[in-house]
Amino acid sequence: MSSLDINIREESPHDLPAVSRVIAAAFRAAAHTSQTEQFIVEALRRAGKLTVSRVATHNHEVVGHVAISPILVAGQDPGWYGLGPVSVLPGYQRRGIGSALIMDALLVLSNSRAAGCVVLGDPAFYERFGFNANEALTLPGVPPRNFLCVAFENLIPSGVVSYHDAFQARN
Repeated sequence: MSSLDINIREESPHDLPAVSRVIAAAFRAAAHTSQTEQFIVEALRRAGKLTVSRVATHNHEVVGHVAISPILVAGQDPGWYGLGPVSVLPGYQRRGIGSALIMDALLVLSNSRAAGCVVLGDPAFYERFGFNANEALTLPGVPPRNFLCVAFENLIPSGVVSYHDAFQARN
Protein backbone atom coordinates (compact mmCIF):
# COMPACT_ATOMS: atom_id res chain seq x y z
CA MET A 1 0.00 0.00 0.00
CA SER A 2 1.13 3.52 -0.64
CA SER A 3 2.37 5.88 2.04
CA LEU A 4 -0.13 8.47 3.26
CA ASP A 5 0.34 11.97 4.60
CA ILE A 6 -0.73 11.39 8.21
CA ASN A 7 -0.76 13.92 11.02
CA ILE A 8 -0.80 12.73 14.63
CA ARG A 9 -1.98 15.10 17.34
CA GLU A 10 -3.82 15.27 20.66
CA GLU A 11 -7.54 14.72 20.27
CA SER A 12 -9.78 17.77 20.53
CA PRO A 13 -13.41 17.99 21.68
CA HIS A 14 -14.38 18.37 18.02
CA ASP A 15 -12.85 14.93 17.30
CA LEU A 16 -14.90 12.92 19.81
CA PRO A 17 -17.72 11.71 17.50
CA ALA A 18 -15.17 10.73 14.83
CA VAL A 19 -13.01 8.94 17.42
CA SER A 20 -15.99 6.82 18.51
CA ARG A 21 -16.79 5.95 14.89
CA VAL A 22 -13.16 5.02 14.15
CA ILE A 23 -12.93 2.76 17.21
CA ALA A 24 -16.24 1.02 16.45
CA ALA A 25 -15.31 0.49 12.80
CA ALA A 26 -11.81 -0.75 13.62
CA PHE A 27 -13.10 -3.45 15.97
CA ARG A 28 -16.27 -4.41 14.07
CA ALA A 29 -14.69 -7.49 12.44
CA ALA A 30 -11.79 -8.00 14.85
CA ALA A 31 -11.21 -11.27 16.67
CA HIS A 32 -11.06 -11.28 20.48
CA THR A 33 -13.23 -8.22 21.02
CA SER A 34 -16.34 -7.44 23.01
CA GLN A 35 -17.30 -4.65 20.57
CA THR A 36 -17.20 -2.20 23.49
CA GLU A 37 -13.89 -0.45 22.88
CA GLN A 38 -15.50 2.89 21.96
CA PHE A 39 -17.54 2.77 25.19
CA ILE A 40 -14.40 2.05 27.20
CA VAL A 41 -12.63 5.10 25.74
CA GLU A 42 -15.68 7.28 26.39
CA ALA A 43 -15.89 6.02 30.00
CA LEU A 44 -12.16 6.64 30.54
CA ARG A 45 -12.60 10.17 29.18
CA ARG A 46 -15.59 10.86 31.48
CA ALA A 47 -13.63 9.52 34.47
CA GLY A 48 -10.63 11.73 33.67
CA LYS A 49 -8.48 8.63 33.16
CA LEU A 50 -7.63 9.01 29.48
CA THR A 51 -3.98 9.94 30.05
CA VAL A 52 -3.02 9.92 26.36
CA SER A 53 -5.57 10.23 23.58
CA ARG A 54 -4.05 10.88 20.17
CA VAL A 55 -5.62 10.90 16.73
CA ALA A 56 -4.20 10.25 13.28
CA THR A 57 -5.69 12.40 10.54
CA HIS A 58 -5.53 12.24 6.76
CA ASN A 59 -6.91 15.19 4.80
CA HIS A 60 -8.33 16.54 8.10
CA GLU A 61 -10.33 13.30 8.67
CA VAL A 62 -9.73 11.22 11.81
CA VAL A 63 -8.58 7.81 10.58
CA GLY A 64 -6.94 6.44 13.73
CA HIS A 65 -6.85 6.74 17.51
CA VAL A 66 -4.75 5.49 20.41
CA ALA A 67 -5.58 5.53 24.11
CA ILE A 68 -3.43 5.12 27.20
CA SER A 69 -4.79 4.98 30.74
CA PRO A 70 -3.37 4.36 34.23
CA ILE A 71 -3.21 0.86 35.69
CA LEU A 72 -2.72 -0.51 39.18
CA VAL A 73 -0.22 -3.22 40.07
CA ALA A 74 -1.06 -5.24 43.19
CA GLY A 75 -3.60 -2.51 44.02
CA GLN A 76 -0.96 0.23 43.99
CA ASP A 77 -0.20 3.05 41.54
CA PRO A 78 3.41 2.54 40.42
CA GLY A 79 3.21 5.18 37.66
CA TRP A 80 2.49 2.57 34.98
CA TYR A 81 -0.08 2.73 32.19
CA GLY A 82 -1.97 0.51 29.78
CA LEU A 83 -1.88 0.98 26.02
CA GLY A 84 -5.13 0.45 24.18
CA PRO A 85 -7.28 0.39 22.39
CA VAL A 86 -5.41 1.25 19.20
CA SER A 87 -7.83 1.82 16.32
CA VAL A 88 -7.47 2.50 12.60
CA LEU A 89 -10.30 2.68 10.08
CA PRO A 90 -10.38 -0.58 8.08
CA GLY A 91 -9.61 1.17 4.77
CA TYR A 92 -6.44 2.66 6.30
CA GLN A 93 -5.13 -0.44 8.08
CA ARG A 94 -1.82 -2.08 7.16
CA ARG A 95 -0.29 1.27 6.18
CA GLY A 96 1.71 1.92 9.36
CA ILE A 97 -0.83 4.26 10.97
CA GLY A 98 -1.34 2.06 14.04
CA SER A 99 2.42 1.72 14.48
CA ALA A 100 2.88 5.48 14.16
CA LEU A 101 0.14 6.07 16.74
CA ILE A 102 1.75 3.62 19.16
CA MET A 103 5.23 5.15 18.78
CA ASP A 104 3.82 8.66 19.22
CA ALA A 105 1.76 7.69 22.29
CA LEU A 106 4.70 5.90 23.94
CA LEU A 107 6.90 8.96 23.35
CA VAL A 108 4.28 11.25 24.91
CA LEU A 109 3.93 8.84 27.83
CA SER A 110 7.66 8.42 28.45
CA ASN A 111 8.15 12.20 28.26
CA SER A 112 5.52 12.58 31.00
CA ARG A 113 7.80 10.70 33.42
CA ALA A 114 5.71 7.52 33.39
CA ALA A 115 7.55 4.47 34.70
CA GLY A 116 6.27 2.03 32.07
CA CYS A 117 3.43 0.66 30.01
CA VAL A 118 1.64 -2.66 29.51
CA VAL A 119 -0.34 -3.98 26.56
CA LEU A 120 -2.47 -7.02 25.87
CA GLY A 121 -1.80 -8.25 22.36
CA ASP A 122 0.23 -10.15 19.82
CA PRO A 123 3.90 -10.35 20.84
CA ALA A 124 5.00 -10.49 17.20
CA PHE A 125 3.47 -7.03 16.70
CA TYR A 126 4.21 -5.29 20.02
CA GLU A 127 7.80 -6.47 20.53
CA ARG A 128 8.92 -4.07 17.79
CA PHE A 129 7.98 -1.21 20.14
CA GLY A 130 10.06 -2.61 23.01
CA PHE A 131 7.30 -4.58 24.73
CA ASN A 132 8.15 -8.00 26.16
CA ALA A 133 6.45 -10.52 28.41
CA ASN A 134 7.65 -10.32 32.00
CA GLU A 135 6.59 -12.82 34.66
CA ALA A 136 6.51 -10.04 37.29
CA LEU A 137 3.33 -8.55 35.76
CA THR A 138 0.25 -10.69 35.30
CA LEU A 139 -3.28 -10.17 34.06
CA PRO A 140 -5.76 -12.83 35.23
CA GLY A 141 -7.23 -14.99 32.49
CA VAL A 142 -4.67 -13.92 29.91
CA PRO A 143 -1.85 -16.09 28.52
CA PRO A 144 1.41 -14.64 29.90
CA ARG A 145 2.95 -14.47 26.40
CA ASN A 146 0.21 -12.00 25.36
CA PHE A 147 0.60 -9.61 28.28
CA LEU A 148 3.61 -7.44 27.58
CA CYS A 149 5.38 -4.50 29.18
CA VAL A 150 7.97 -1.86 28.42
CA ALA A 151 9.79 -0.07 31.24
CA PHE A 152 10.82 3.57 30.87
CA GLU A 153 12.68 3.26 34.18
CA ASN A 154 14.71 0.26 35.32
CA LEU A 155 12.25 -1.00 37.92
CA ILE A 156 9.40 -3.27 36.82
CA PRO A 157 6.77 -3.66 39.53
CA SER A 158 5.53 -7.08 40.51
CA GLY A 159 1.93 -8.19 40.87
CA VAL A 160 -1.47 -8.54 39.31
CA VAL A 161 -2.40 -5.69 36.97
CA SER A 162 -5.83 -4.14 37.06
CA TYR A 163 -7.33 -1.64 34.66
CA HIS A 164 -9.75 1.18 35.51
CA ASP A 165 -13.41 0.24 35.99
CA ALA A 166 -14.13 1.99 32.66
CA PHE A 167 -12.92 -1.22 30.99
CA GLN A 168 -16.20 -2.77 32.14
CA ALA A 169 -18.25 -0.24 30.08
CA ARG A 170 -20.74 -1.93 27.78
CA ASN A 171 -22.53 1.04 26.23
